[in-house]
Amino acid sequence: MRMIFKQRMFTWFDTYDIYDEAGGVLYTVKGQMSWGHCLKIFDQYGAEVGTVKQKVLSMMPRFELYVGENHMGTLSRKFTPFHPSYDIDFNGWKVDGDFLEWDYTIVGDMGGPIATISKELLRWTDTYVIDVVDPRDALMALMLVLAIDAEKCSRSND
Repeated sequence: MRMIFKQRMFTWFDTYDIYDEAGGVLYTVKGQMSWGHCLKIFDQYGAEVGTVKQKVLSMMPRFELYVGENHMGTLSRKFTPFHPSYDIDFNGWKVDGDFLEWDYTIVGDMGGPIATISKELLRWTDTYVIDVVDPRDALMALMLVLAIDAEKCSRSND
């Protein structure tokens, strides 16, 4: 399953649209007023399905991931000097990025691929292509991309 993640231009808060390959909207993401990033995810019918919320008082950047009201896990940036890497306490997943922080791979506990994320270059706003092996993992993969993008944004604003 392929999702195209596009940040909307000219908004006060983080706002994103996530499309399928045919151009239909799968999810809409809206930033909420809070201390740190708080991103609410809505399905194509407008129902809230997930939340990515930054924990601001932590040594390394951390993001709590919720499906509905259920806490699913935490994404934490690991200290690595040459390429980004994250700890996820969800399903044994692991995220590694390339040196330039444009491409990422999510692998499962057995080392098999869950999703690949590629940043599209030469775009006015942040745009990612997310290829998910199992469509049931699409929402969690999207939440990880949102957390990584928010973490990069926070770092560039420091």
